Amino acid sequence: MTKPVIGFIGLGLMGGNMVENLQKRGYQLNVMDLNKEAVATCVARGAKAVSSAKELAANSDIVMLCLTTSAVVEKLVYAEDGILAGIKEGAVLVDFGTSIPASTRKIGADLAKKGAGMIDAPLGRTPAHAKDGLLNIMAAGDLDTFNKVKPVLDDQGENVFHLGALGAGHTTKLINNFMGMTTVCAMSQAFAVADLAGVDRQQLFDIMSAGPSNSPFMKFCKNYAVDGVSDLGFSIANANKDLGYFLKMVDDLGTESKIAEGSSANLQAAFDAGLGNGNVPEIFDYFVKLEK
Repeated sequence: MTKPVIGFIGLGLMGGNMVENLQKRGYQLNVMDLNKEAVATCVARGAKAVSSAKELAANSDIVMLCLTTSAVVEKLVYAEDGILAGIKEGAVLVDFGTSIPASTRKIGADLAKKGAGMIDAPLGRTPAHAKDGLLNIMAAGDLDTFNKVKPVLDDQGENVFHLGALGAGHTTKLINNFMGMTTVCAMSQAFAVADLAGVDRQQLFDIMSAGPSNSPFMKFCKNYAVDGVSDLGFSIANANKDLGYFLKMVDDLGTESKIAEGSSANLQAAFDAGLGNGNVPEIFDYFVKLEK
């Protein structure tokens, strides 16, 4: 059976490794990215470079996005030479990024008017897993559309979940990141307060890790706060963006989250202090220096 032609936009560390994995599995790809070096790397392995999202969509059966923000996704979809202008009837758009669910549903509705489908499929795990096709994929959308692209998703992920109607994947990812990033903020501040109070940080970890607070996130926080090792590969800038999206989603649902507001305020303050490129446990440095 002939493999679908895939158009892939967003060749960063995660997206670039996803493309490499697909190429190793025999897929033909059209690629696009602002980073010409990343494009050239894919072209050297047999991909075709395109000059616009419209051209990419017109020549692809499945269009995949691995981008930074909802705003970037919407710009690529709705531009005059964008995806919506070129996508074929029966094609499917897959958004692997972390986006605002309301935006995802709007794009899906507009694609449906052209006879195209959409799946939101945010990712878990790391770029190393992407290279080996071992990601966790939280997919959502119309079941027939999901089943159409599932063989390709299975080549990209070890665990591929179908979570319901379009937007449920992005919703789940934002809830997951709210829980995780709030936990990291709280644990990092716990180490900072211990430091300010003269309590040994290693001793604090020994006590906390012996109880129900112990978790992989606590280990990441301890690795930085105690050992100076920053090994949770997720930046303060990305966490700040995702908490902002979570708060937007919560507002769209007609409720509020004071917990998320607190974490978001701390992440924004750390970002403003120049720590945005650091991994999230490095917010410890912000908390240590925080004064009333």
